[in-house]
Amino acid sequence: MREKVAINGLLTADQVRKALAEGLQRSFTGQRVLVLIPDHTRTIPLPFLFQEMVALLHDTRQLDFLVNLGTHPPLTEVQLCQLVGISSEERQTTYRHVAILNHTWDSPGTLTQIGTLPQDQIKQLAGDHWHPTLGGDVAVNINGAILDYDHILILGPTFPHEVVGYSGGAKYFFPGISGPDMINKTHWLGALAGVRGTIGIKETPVRDMIHAAAEFVPTPTTLIALVVVDKGLAGMFIGDYLSAWSAAADLSSKRHIIWVDKPFQSVLSQAPEMYDELWTAGKAMYKLEPALAEGGELIIYAPHLDVVSHVHGKYIYEIGYHVLPYFLKQWQKFKHVPLGVLAHSTHVRGDGRYEKGIEYPRAKVSLATHLSAEDCAQLSLGYVNPEQINVAKWQNREDEGILYVPEAGEMLYRVKAEGAAG
Repeated sequence: MREKVAINGLLTADQVRKALAEGLQRSFTGQRVLVLIPDHTRTIPLPFLFQEMVALLHDTRQLDFLVNLGTHPPLTEVQLCQLVGISSEERQTTYRHVAILNHTWDSPGTLTQIGTLPQDQIKQLAGDHWHPTLGGDVAVNINGAILDYDHILILGPTFPHEVVGYSGGAKYFFPGISGPDMINKTHWLGALAGVRGTIGIKETPVRDMIHAAAEFVPTPTTLIALVVVDKGLAGMFIGDYLSAWSAAADLSSKRHIIWVDKPFQSVLSQAPEMYDELWTAGKAMYKLEPALAEGGELIIYAPHLDVVSHVHGKYIYEIGYHVLPYFLKQWQKFKHVPLGVLAHSTHVRGDGRYEKGIEYPRAKVSLATHLSAEDCAQLSLGYVNPEQINVAKWQNREDEGILYVPEAGEMLYRVKAEGAAG
C-alpha cells in the first residue's frame, strides 16, 4: 500500500501528484478503467483530482467515471461538469474520451446480481443488533457496468459515518452503486445499532456486511482513500479496499473527531449548502448527537433548504421522524415503507423510547429552514424561524452548554467521558 500523510497541516499539490503517480502510473496500460467518485454532498478536491488522474491514466484503453449516488437524485449534465470542475465545452473537447456517468439505483436494467447474502450470515454479522424486520436473504445487486472494465478505482473520502461507522472503501460499492435491497438492509441494520452506537466506530456490523458483499465483486479493485480536512488532503492511501480504507479510518479518527468535556444542552448545527435536502442535511444532527445532552435541543440551521427529499419525500411526509421503537412496536403500520427511509427517520430523530403509545425522544430536534411550521409539525420535528436566529448570540458560549457549529456534517463531536472511539 502507498500512503502519504501530512505530519502537520495538509499535503501540498505536488505531494498529492507524487502519491498518485507512485500508486497508479503505468499500472493500467491498455486496460479499461472505471473510477467511482462521490457526488457533491461530500467534501473532496475532486476537480483537481479528476484532472490529475485523467492526465496520469492517459495510457488506459478506456477511462470512465461513475458517480456514487446511492439513492441520491441523478446529476444533470451541468452538475456533472461542475462536480469534476470542467466546462461543457471541455467535456466535448479535452475530455471527450472520458465518460462521466450517473448511477441509477432504481433502474433494474442497470443492475446485475453478483451474489446473495443468506439470512443466517446476516444474523451472524448483525450479532446483538439482529431483528426479524431485517428479513431474509439479501440479493447483492450492483451496477452492471463494473463487469465491463478490467479494473475499478475507488476515489473517495473517509469520514465518521452514521450508518457504517466510517465511510469510504467498499461503501462505494454498497450502497454507492448497488440496488435497493442492499441499500435498505444496510441502512436498517445501522438504524438498529443506532447512530451513537455506530458513528466513529471502525468495526461495525454494517461495515462487516458491506465487506461480505464486496467479496462477490469480480473486477479487480484499487482504493484511493482520502482524509479531507478543510477541503484539503491530510492523507492519501492507495491499495486494496480493505487495507487502504483501514488506514484512512485510523487517520480520520484522529482528524475528524472533536472531543468535548461535557454534552451541550443547546446546539445550533448549521448545514452547508452542499446538503440541498434534509435527506443529507440530517448529517448536521448525526455528527452532533453524541455530544447532545439528554433533554437538550439541536437545531438544524439551513436557511437555503426547502426540500425534505427529492426521491423519498412522499414516504417521509407520511411517517414523519421518530425514534426506533416507535416503528418496531407498530411494525404492521409501517412495514410497507422502504427500510432505508425508516432508517433515515430514526437517524434524524435520535434515540428515545416508545411506551404505551407515547414517544419519548432523548432530545428535541428542530428545523430552521425554508420548510414551514406546518411541514415541521407533519414531520414531528420542532420549528424555528431561520430569520429570527442571530448566530452571534450562539457563538463562544460552550461554557454555558451552548454550541454553534458553522459547517456541520463531517466533523464528529464526542464527549471525553465516553472514551476513545473504537
